[in-house]
Amino acid sequence: MTKELILQKLKEIIKPYSQNPQALDTINEKTDFINDLKINSANLVDVFLDAEEAFEIELDNSSLEKIANIHDAVDVIALKIEKKNLLLALH
Repeated sequence: MTKELILQKLKEIIKPYSQNPQALDTINEKTDFINDLKINSANLVDVFLDAEEAFEIELDNSSLEKIANIHDAVDVIALKIEKKNLLLALH
C-alpha cells in the first residue's frame, strides 16, 4: 500500500473526529492532529484504534509516541503494514 493510499484512508478515518473541516480539506504531511485538525486527546485514541482496524495492524505505545502529525502517522502505519506483510510472506 502506497503512502498516498494510506493518507487517503487515514483522512477518511479522521473525518468524523476533526473539528476543523478546512484543515481536513487541506490535509498534508505537516498537519497536526491536535493543533490543526482540532482532535482532542480522547478522540485521538479513537482515531488510532480505527486505524488499527482499517489497516489490520497493531500500534503499540512506542509507535504512538512517535506520531505528532500526519507524516508521522503515515510513516508508522506504512512500516507496520510492511512488517506485517513480511511476516505473512515468511509463513
